[in-house]
Amino acid sequence: MPAPSPTSTRAKRGAIGVLLADDHAVLRDCLAGLLGHEEDLKVVAAVADGEAALREAERLHPRVAVLGNGLGAMSGVDAARAFAQKVPGVAVVLLAAHSAPSAVRRALEAGVLGCLGRESSGEEVIKAIRSAAAGKRYLGESVAEKFVDETRPSGARGELQIETLTATERNILRLVSEGKSNAEVAEMIGLSARTVETYRLRLMRKLGIGNLASLVKYAIRQGITTLE
Repeated sequence: MPAPSPTSTRAKRGAIGVLLADDHAVLRDCLAGLLGHEEDLKVVAAVADGEAALREAERLHPRVAVLGNGLGAMSGVDAARAFAQKVPGVAVVLLAAHSAPSAVRRALEAGVLGCLGRESSGEEVIKAIRSAAAGKRYLGESVAEKFVDETRPSGARGELQIETLTATERNILRLVSEGKSNAEVAEMIGLSARTVETYRLRLMRKLGIGNLASLVKYAIRQGITTLE
């Protein structure tokens, strides 16, 4: 990737640092060119595999990493798990090869904040990066449609369950489904992290939901959170 000109470097001071990783050089170059036109985004590195992505993330501390599904010995989901463990401050956006609900569920459980199909437009990629940088979850249009429809309830019973939640539980549900950690939620609403965890477990029991991915789907379906 060619070095940015001094003018563009000055213009992008304070911009969101983005690391790109994919084993297709054409895709990396296209993404770098796309992001290069955005004043608030700056590509800090572009690499071909997951190990290199982790090394560069540890060295450069970008705000967002955009990962393709092909990353050498790693899949995009494997790389996302490694990012969550080794560089948790870096938000991950995954360009998934498959937008099947099961694949999206694995990505969310791995800590991915943004999940897009590889057919997504450049505009969607930019939206996902900005949302992830702000700590918000973003599902691409094609991904979200399949993901939400997978478990859409056939009757009214599932839709009425929201009425069983208290205002605090609904607030915690919204924040958690947007990708906030227990500690972040606790700071935002003035509770301890342990109390937030207790609330989260309680509302999941109320709803009969056993994992984060299903919790996110429920929040989207009920209109508690948006896709952006």
